Amino acid sequence: MSEGIDPTVPPSGAGCVECDASGGWWVHLRRCAECGHVGCCDSSLSRHARAHAAATGHPVAQSFEPGEDWFWDYALDAYVDGPRLAPPDSHPDTQTTPGPADRVPADWRARLAARG
Repeated sequence: MSEGIDPTVPPSGAGCVECDASGGWWVHLRRCAECGHVGCCDSSLSRHARAHAAATGHPVAQSFEPGEDWFWDYALDAYVDGPRLAPPDSHPDTQTTPGPADRVPADWRARLAARG
């Protein structure tokens, strides 16, 4: 097993843990390769996946988007290789991007642009 990766741990759910708890929304999802925490990406307003990596010391995340299998190391700010993780390997295909559909504001593009 690679350092910072546990391929036996399933994802925490189908959406960003913190956004789901607060009623927020996300652009894309990332899954912690060590503990399975699902958080929102750096393009999202809250960047919960990066915050999780910083708070826990779990540096490696995998994309949790359908059809994507790449890994990112937040400590190195670089793509890294990783093994196949426990299923599921993405959020449901029916979940919108950004999502979830019922929480994404109509002006979501403007909100992201204003964040800078």
